[in-house]
Amino acid sequence: MRRLRLPLLILLLAGLLRPALAQDLFMVRSRVPFAEAMLMLQEAVREQGYTLSRVQRVDVGLTNMGYKTDKYRVVFFGKPEQVRRLTREHPELIPYLPLKIAIFAEETDTLLIAANPRRMAEFYGDDELTAVFDQWAEDIQAMLDRLQAAEGM
Repeated sequence: MRRLRLPLLILLLAGLLRPALAQDLFMVRSRVPFAEAMLMLQEAVREQGYTLSRVQRVDVGLTNMGYKTDKYRVVFFGKPEQVRRLTREHPELIPYLPLKIAIFAEETDTLLIAANPRRMAEFYGDDELTAVFDQWAEDIQAMLDRLQAAEGM
């Protein structure tokens, strides 16, 4: 029994660390009210050098399904020329572009969630794409960090 403790402990710790090592999503909670956070997110998108593609309301469908929310949006953004080039050279990326961040209200807080683009690198053996995914991840994290840092406002 004693010989099993160390391997079991290692397995347990590895299981607990896995989410931290393989972060599939970026998520931040901000105390900034939803309307302000929405404007700040759009500004952060532009400041990172991206173009806002559209803002899609998701709350209508959720309300029809019985959820009680009126503040749920998906913000789509990208660099138009980069998106055109990547979808031409790698059509398998079309479902993932433009990039997106979900933003929604939860009581008095605002939550922002985005997929981690770095996770896509696992499916491609292309160094150029990996560099693009890394840049997207850094940019998205910077956008989210900006909103999280604004909590004191």
